[in-house]
Amino acid sequence: MEPVLILWDCADGFFEAYWRRPEAYLDEDVRRGVSVWARVGPDAEQRAVHSLRDDLASGRWAERNPDLVDLDAAELGLRLLIA
Repeated sequence: MEPVLILWDCADGFFEAYWRRPEAYLDEDVRRGVSVWARVGPDAEQRAVHSLRDDLASGRWAERNPDLVDLDAAELGLRLLIA
């Protein structure tokens, strides 16, 4: 089992792909391509979107995540299993 690093500009569109571009989660077309939103349901999705929108607009997201801005890749818990 090996960690899979996710590049900051990953274009695959899975949930973790936007770790350094959180504004992408505000786009409904982006969210429709991410299966996690179907699992949490529309109420939780809308709460998350509103909270993220507020955090981005106020600068709270940037204040809470200053270490992410300069990373080229992140280890977000994804693993590659090798048999």
